[in-house]
Amino acid sequence: MKKLTLAVALSLTGFAATTSHAQSSGGAVKIGVLADMSSIYSSIGGKGLVDAAKMAVEDFGGSVLGKPIELLSVDTQNKVDVASSRARQWFDVDGVDMVTDMPTSAIALAVSKLGEEKKKIVMVTSAATSDLTGKACSPYTAHWTYDTYAMSVGTAAAVVKSGGDTWYFLSADYAFGQALERDATQVIEANGGKVLGSAKHPLSAPDFSSFILQAQSSKAKVIGLANGGQDTSNAIKQAAEFGVGKSGQKVAALLAFLSDIKSIGLPLAQGLYLTEAFYWDLNDKTREWSQRFYKRNGVMPTMTQAGTYGAVTHYLQAVKAVGSKDSDKVMAQMRETPINDFMTTNGTLRKDGRVVRDMYLFQVKTPAESKGEWDLYKTIATTPGNIAFRPMDKGGCPFIK
Repeated sequence: MKKLTLAVALSLTGFAATTSHAQSSGGAVKIGVLADMSSIYSSIGGKGLVDAAKMAVEDFGGSVLGKPIELLSVDTQNKVDVASSRARQWFDVDGVDMVTDMPTSAIALAVSKLGEEKKKIVMVTSAATSDLTGKACSPYTAHWTYDTYAMSVGTAAAVVKSGGDTWYFLSADYAFGQALERDATQVIEANGGKVLGSAKHPLSAPDFSSFILQAQSSKAKVIGLANGGQDTSNAIKQAAEFGVGKSGQKVAALLAFLSDIKSIGLPLAQGLYLTEAFYWDLNDKTREWSQRFYKRNGVMPTMTQAGTYGAVTHYLQAVKAVGSKDSDKVMAQMRETPINDFMTTNGTLRKDGRVVRDMYLFQVKTPAESKGEWDLYKTIATTPGNIAFRPMDKGGCPFIK
């Protein structure tokens, strides 16, 4: 297993990093990042997401409760057993207080359950399934950045309203793809559309040709991609090779990131609608933070990287406010405190674990519209948080009355 274990100790006057195995250090606050450093979601999160967490610790001042803040990370390889084993070790042996990232829904669901068992805080900033605040909710889990429901409300509704009222899905065959297709189907049907069928593909599918041919033969107006990362990029590229678009069918990416659009390129991605919680060029605050990130990483940040900075910051602020690492006290404080940073204005952490914030519908620019390497989106609409996210009483969270 390829590992990346980072122990970061920061002081108010400087920054020092080590790469040794973390051990208990007399009550220091410890944060673990369960990352994808080498697989299909590494450009969405990966090294940049770990660095965003470091930036949050640095900006906080490097210490809390009189102790240095320690940051650890590991490459989960997108394997549930690897992520769960490391999280258990962190909780039981290494004294980690909070874990974040979790690139896939299967990992997030497993670690969330473990966090509930151990009474440890889990802040999911990358995985998407809305079940994390539904049937699989936990009083110790915060679903921070976005979810499958919000992506569907933002993108699927807009496409249906613009005339794309029949759909065929290409869906990743695991928890995330299943939840995204389910949530999108509900939105499509609620807006008068119809789903004609779907094809399931494995994670990291090498070839989408057979799935695309099935979608073309369905005669659906829209081919909906209920997948993410390199799977989304490859599906869009191969759809173009098969003439999708020229034949009148549209491709709708229900979960696409800035890094995906950069990889695909504007000639193929132009006109694509997508929903995100963050874009580097939204306003002065997003531009300022993103330029700092760019100087360290050579790329503009994705919403999960920006979201991880916000999650770590909110957690540390709560620890400082209550003067304790006690998970129940910290969770209560995080729920009571509005979330305000460069990414979020007056966000809230609900009892079911859902962070409610505004979401944005973007359209990918044409090459002629773009004025720079990272000038990729134009803003179409803002969806208020109370509309973007599923109502708390509709998710089926067992402890919500």
